[in-house]
Amino acid sequence: MKILVMNCGSSSLKYQLIDMENENVLAKGLCERIGIEGSKIKHEGNGKFETEKPMHDHTEAIKMVIDALLDPNHGVIKSIDEVNAVGHRVVHGGEYFSNSVIITEEVKKAIEACNDLAPLHNPPNLMGIYACENLMPGKPQIAVFDTAFHQTMPEKAYLYAIPYELYEKYKIRRYGFHGTSHKYVSDRAAALLGKDKKDLKIVTCHLGNGASVCAVKNGESVDTSMGFTPLEGLIMGTRSGDIDPAVISFLMDKEELKVKDVENILNKKSGVLGLSGVSSDFRDIEGACSEGNKRAEAALQAYYYRVAKYVGEYAAAMNGVDAIVFTAGLGENSADTREAICSYLGYLGVNIDKEKNNCRGKEVNFAAEGSKVDVLVIPTNEELVIARDTKELLDK
Repeated sequence: MKILVMNCGSSSLKYQLIDMENENVLAKGLCERIGIEGSKIKHEGNGKFETEKPMHDHTEAIKMVIDALLDPNHGVIKSIDEVNAVGHRVVHGGEYFSNSVIITEEVKKAIEACNDLAPLHNPPNLMGIYACENLMPGKPQIAVFDTAFHQTMPEKAYLYAIPYELYEKYKIRRYGFHGTSHKYVSDRAAALLGKDKKDLKIVTCHLGNGASVCAVKNGESVDTSMGFTPLEGLIMGTRSGDIDPAVISFLMDKEELKVKDVENILNKKSGVLGLSGVSSDFRDIEGACSEGNKRAEAALQAYYYRVAKYVGEYAAAMNGVDAIVFTAGLGENSADTREAICSYLGYLGVNIDKEKNNCRGKEVNFAAEGSKVDVLVIPTNEELVIARDTKELLDK
């Protein structure tokens, strides 16, 4: 069985073709600048190539993906009939979906109903679904939701302390994101430790340009740092994370700004970019620190502190922690970041082996001998989770 995994952004499309017999990635690639001048596709399958060609919409981009998969020189299949189904990443499923689902007209309407909750993500996700239906009629389409894993959160974790009728009317609550990643790495951690996930309390740290922490108890998400939108929680690359809501009206008054202007500041001009004044890329900030840039140093220290606070908060929420997992771009590749965060966690019994921690992008348990908590690096694989969920639904 071959599954095509699609992850559609507003102007981009990431894809993988996975052979589920052995879970090998047959091909993968990226379409960039969809609808913008200079659009191109980067494809890796039977060799690599990069082609610049106009892509006016997602249908044209997906047509290019299909052409790349079938290309006589670089392709990996001879007919699109070899693809059994398409698995789509969908960011927001609201309260409608607690699991992945086969896409029907009702499912598409529910995804569209969540557009207000994820205006930057759900519309392009839907575009990808419609485009695949148009280009591959009759092919099963599956939706895998970023929010689904967090639907196991108890009411005490997801409710905001606002008038309850506003929750009932607008569904304003904590949803959480990166659920596919948190699910994958927590399951993988249990496997690596040789234990049943139903017996473990795990804190997973998805640390990339977007970042979130999740409390996974007995295999289920019981709390997570992102909330109604992906703006809440940790300091991120360009996002502020947690902030006093009164700051919004204060800035509107003092700077004569509109709500959208302040949202733009908090989403795109804040985080470590805003604090450091250097970059949203942690590598650039670390470089500035080595040159004595005090703002860059302050940004990193604030970031480490915020992550460590959330780890402690979720250890308290679960009444203990057996393992802490680091994943995503920064979590997988920055030994300094992991060490700095773990330096706050001695009270939990965390003790790391610095030599084992000196790694990038590979699975390793870098807890020192005698550490009361296992500490792991696990590269995330959201595409594989999407493919597995797709196969499972087809098998049923």
